[in-house]
Amino acid sequence: MRSLALALLFPLAAAAQEFPAPLSDADFIQIDAAEAALGQLLFYDPILSGNQNIACATCHHPRFATSDGLSLGMGEGGHGLGPERVADAANYPSEFIPRNAPALFNLGARQFTVLFHDGRIEVDESRASGFRTPMGEDMEVGFSGILSAQTMFPVLSADEMAGHVKENDVAKATRSGRITGPGGAWDIIARRVEGAGDYQARFEAVYPEVAAGRPLHFTDISNAIAAFMAFEWRADGSAFDAFLRGDEDALSAEALEGAELFYGAAGCSGCHSGALQSDHGFHAMGVPQIGPGKRLAFETHHRDVGRMGVTGHVEDAYAFRTPSLRNVVATAPYGHSGAYAELRDFVEAHAAPRAALAAYDGSPARLAALEHDALGPLQDAADRAALEAAIEVEDRPLSQHETDAILAFLEALTDQPAIDGRLGVPERVPSGLPVDQ
Repeated sequence: MRSLALALLFPLAAAAQEFPAPLSDADFIQIDAAEAALGQLLFYDPILSGNQNIACATCHHPRFATSDGLSLGMGEGGHGLGPERVADAANYPSEFIPRNAPALFNLGARQFTVLFHDGRIEVDESRASGFRTPMGEDMEVGFSGILSAQTMFPVLSADEMAGHVKENDVAKATRSGRITGPGGAWDIIARRVEGAGDYQARFEAVYPEVAAGRPLHFTDISNAIAAFMAFEWRADGSAFDAFLRGDEDALSAEALEGAELFYGAAGCSGCHSGALQSDHGFHAMGVPQIGPGKRLAFETHHRDVGRMGVTGHVEDAYAFRTPSLRNVVATAPYGHSGAYAELRDFVEAHAAPRAALAAYDGSPARLAALEHDALGPLQDAADRAALEAAIEVEDRPLSQHETDAILAFLEALTDQPAIDGRLGVPERVPSGLPVDQ
């Protein structure tokens, strides 16, 4: 009855709307429970970072719905979690992390074949490793899938986990270009883990090759972490999932109205399609640029050209991957630069990006207290004009009623057990290093 009533009130939305098929076990990779349990310890263990002071969980913690609650994170040189993270005066961060820390929900879904805001890692079966990455043909073989392979980036980033060249052996190896092979950055990390606590015995219990005497590889570490993430944060138990599986009463009237708009007249599903609300493509939507931008070491600009930085194609300028929207109400801030700390503000800006870009002054962001000018890029008129020119949709401002309905639908994408996690945060890890709780 509610669907009929909405069809009468919003005939265009009802006519255009077509809901996706529900998710099932077949949509997700299979998980080995023992491997996931090992990955849980590694995900929270700072031993993987160059200075052994930052874990994967530092920027992807369940307290902040697998992100860090900041527009732009603070990696090496920081202490604490989330918005309470502060800089170490004795090892001051050289800059903000250039992009917002993405949430980790449903990355074990098979439809994820490209990751990161710019898609710099992508499944490519024509390559020996199975992936196209910035490492090219030097990419090591042995990663179980794209979720495993993506772990290679944070541990090699000086500002995220590796630290800087004079601080530790991982950073020194990375700076000199020694990533793979004996003595490379990944090998150094593997040897650390191998000798820490009872990790060796745990790996032998999970991987028969290690039990048979093969030395531990970084790929073993990354495969375990991937299994953990895929298990811990699978999120397909929301009210919207129940609705797709046949429970007509799972959505409130307002949420159903929002779903009709989202998949219909509002056009949101043009990019945020399917049950995970992503076409996994790249689109230029004019999200304001704040922070240092994504640049090479010798460059001085503060731009982030997104997908163009990977492909080199001008038509890809300022395009970023469409994120999935599961648990989106809990994963603020929003956009590749985290330009908006409130979901309502971001939804309204996304509907009318030109007007939003013209009005943006940085106040909607949530930035850590660093003595760096994160808002400087807003003053570059040429960059701002180029960002506006790349926007690929027309401004279509939403009414307050429409915004309320769409927000109600986005709330219905919440899967609280997935936010909380299934294994949770371990009290301790084999290395004995402190765990961020």
